Amino acid sequence: MERSTIILIVTFVLLWNSGFIGAEYGLPYTGAFTLIFFRYLAVSVLLGIYLIFSKKIKWFGWKATGLNMLVGFLAHGVWLTCVLLALERKVPAGIVALIVALQPLATGALSNYVTKEDTNKSQWIGLIVGFIGVVITVAFRIDFTKPGSFIGYFLPLVSVVAITFATLIQRRLNVNDQKEKLPVDQTLFYQSLATMLALVLPAFFIESFAAEWVPEFTLTMIWLVLAVSISSYFIMLLLIERLDATRVASLFYLGPPITMLMAWLIFGDIIKIMDIVGVAIVFVGVYLSNRTQNAK
Repeated sequence: MERSTIILIVTFVLLWNSGFIGAEYGLPYTGAFTLIFFRYLAVSVLLGIYLIFSKKIKWFGWKATGLNMLVGFLAHGVWLTCVLLALERKVPAGIVALIVALQPLATGALSNYVTKEDTNKSQWIGLIVGFIGVVITVAFRIDFTKPGSFIGYFLPLVSVVAITFATLIQRRLNVNDQKEKLPVDQTLFYQSLATMLALVLPAFFIESFAAEWVPEFTLTMIWLVLAVSISSYFIMLLLIERLDATRVASLFYLGPPITMLMAWLIFGDIIKIMDIVGVAIVFVGVYLSNRTQNAK
């Protein structure tokens, strides 16, 4: 693996998982729908201004633009909404990250059907091992006496479905070199625009755009916009161009330990023994998923 790719992976993992912390930090000042709406309104405006001044703004037709907006709706809108709603239900940020880490299993299972990229035996073993690590941790976290606990831990599973299909669609565009594949900057613009448009109604009718624009919330929004929504997604698209879908998806397995550490340092979240056990098993799954083997 090239050094530049390794640097991209490390940067992506750090920026991406800081989004869980930023979201939890911003939720006391607004609702989940409103936070995502303002976040992607800002992203759309910034990218739109950039594209206009660089003379890159372009309409690619309904098929190409619509397909990329669908990816954005799934990868940003649905994924983030479910994550934030889980955080509102007091599911710890590290555990949300751990449940979302189930994505590689779904991606590995479906990649052959969507992108025609085979998942070898080592990758399948790694995906299953990682899944077991997630299950162990979540099983010790759910309060089986409270029905609401199930809902909170179920919401990130919807995120898994959304981000999986978004990753596979984007990867198929890259693998098949279809004309629907847009330049990275314009891809991000149309994906952000789709997310903002999808969230405007629930943000208005459910939360009335209510937000406390105190310095803490403003700084959090700036970080979520520039570091997470723009930088991390930009890097993710670059990685999807360099690596197969299963390997990119397996990077989400690295999120739980990073997020748990951040949440412990910032929020004082308690890290349980079974959290550590689950994360250790997940690391084994990441290693196996990224081994280079020719055997199928």
